[in-house]
Amino acid sequence: MAKALETASLTNKTRSEETSTSQDFLAAARADYARITSVLYEFGYYGGVVHIFVDGREAASIPPVDEPRSVNTIQITVKTGPKFAFSKTQIRPLAPETMLPEGFAIGKPALSGLVGDAAAEAVSAWREHGHAKASISDENITANHKSRTLSADVGIAPGQQVQFGVLNVVKAESVSTRRVQQIADLPTGENFSPRELRDAADRLRKTGTFQSVVLQEAEDINPDGTLDINAELINAKRRRISAGVEYETIDGITLTGTWLHRNIRRDADRLKVEASVGGIGGDIGGVSSNDSGIDYSITTRYDRPATFSRDTGLFLGFRIQLEDEPEYREYSFEIGGGVTHEFADDLNAELGIGYRFSDVRDDLGTRTLQHLILPGKVTWDTRDNELDAHKGIYANLQLIPFYELKDSDLGTRVYTDLRSYRAVGANKNLVFAGRAQLGAVSGSSLANVPPEYLFYSGGADTVRGQPYESLGVDLGNGQTIGGRSFVGFSGEARIPVAGNFSAVAFADTGFIGPEAFSIDNGEWQSGGGLGVRYATSIGPIRFDLATPFDDNAGQDFEFYIGIGQAF
Repeated sequence: MAKALETASLTNKTRSEETSTSQDFLAAARADYARITSVLYEFGYYGGVVHIFVDGREAASIPPVDEPRSVNTIQITVKTGPKFAFSKTQIRPLAPETMLPEGFAIGKPALSGLVGDAAAEAVSAWREHGHAKASISDENITANHKSRTLSADVGIAPGQQVQFGVLNVVKAESVSTRRVQQIADLPTGENFSPRELRDAADRLRKTGTFQSVVLQEAEDINPDGTLDINAELINAKRRRISAGVEYETIDGITLTGTWLHRNIRRDADRLKVEASVGGIGGDIGGVSSNDSGIDYSITTRYDRPATFSRDTGLFLGFRIQLEDEPEYREYSFEIGGGVTHEFADDLNAELGIGYRFSDVRDDLGTRTLQHLILPGKVTWDTRDNELDAHKGIYANLQLIPFYELKDSDLGTRVYTDLRSYRAVGANKNLVFAGRAQLGAVSGSSLANVPPEYLFYSGGADTVRGQPYESLGVDLGNGQTIGGRSFVGFSGEARIPVAGNFSAVAFADTGFIGPEAFSIDNGEWQSGGGLGVRYATSIGPIRFDLATPFDDNAGQDFEFYIGIGQAF
């Protein structure tokens, strides 16, 4: 309570402001009577006595015409008096299945906040049952100082049960009214529900088209018992351009750029174009790194939400890419489209169909491939913070059946990424994080599998401490390709140190094998180390120093710098 009193005190706050005058201090002292009394009520003390002395004079007794020219000392004395208990806790009428706060009961400490919480919960419960205009009709709250009790009697006016009316778009700027109504999908004719109203607003926000979304209930109920909803929308800027620069000691410089155009056809749709050039100057000590070259890519994607239903959208896209990696060189072109569906706030899926052409040169030779692909993915994400999770689960499952058109060869690529987070300790700031990655490529002859679909291990996203993509399948004679199977495990302990700094201890291991869904053959590699995190408003800045867990342990080191946790 002492901490709460210090926080509530306006005098205490004014003291920390360098430009405060004696008039400011006096005004703050006078305001503190009510502020401190309110805190006492919150803790169940209704007979408290508050004295605020300004240079020995009670602040409340200082007349405005006799204000001091200077203030040297302010003394605040608080006597709490006895703690009160509830003698009556009545809120009426209550909607079916209303759950009032547990502490709002006879004999329990009479915390003032519980009265407000209980009344708010009663109103909310009636609204959940379709009574949109439910409100507090009367209240009688009495403190009995002789018995040290508080009597709380609150009346609720439920009002009539109403149904959703029409969605009136008050301000939509360039998005058509029809599309706003289609995306929001307000359940007109059904019983009013605050949850349905929130969901409708969320669907509009998730399009990314609007900077502000406000769905407001009309003041009056229609004669037919329906309640209209007014939508006030402000569009976000239609275009956004971003650029980035990355540097890695092995891959060199990577330049990226993105152009986003919102609301192209007044449909709350969007077009996103991403381009990158990587591997610029990728060498160490003047020697080209593993003969890798410059990578190029350009990706275009068009998204239209609520196309087939309120939760099912349409996407179209294409990608042109040149990957000049140490183990292969692949030029590819991919075009296709599909649907997105949101099952819940934290569960969504995507299913597409496309055509993929690739020209490949690797240790298996030079060849051209043409594939019909059916990419799909499901993502379940309950993390509290994407860049610095303390709790929750992240699960991503990707499945790509692919059919080589020239050789009539069918294959499937499956990959899953599972992450879990748990915070422990008194302040829940010691975090244990775990990650498991599993992948396999089955069917299709190896020569007909795009190199991009095969798996490698080593680097920041798999095994720290091991060089990037250092583990593949050894064909002998110095020839290496990606594996058909991949298993990866990572664990971290994120430990608070001081202020914005925290330390991390981590260990990773990875497996690459030549056969799908098998760890009988193949090789494992492991690594681990220590890291430092510095918390910022855009996420923690990460620095990790890692070494391999093999014969070179403590001799070879890799370090990683980035924004956000490693996973």
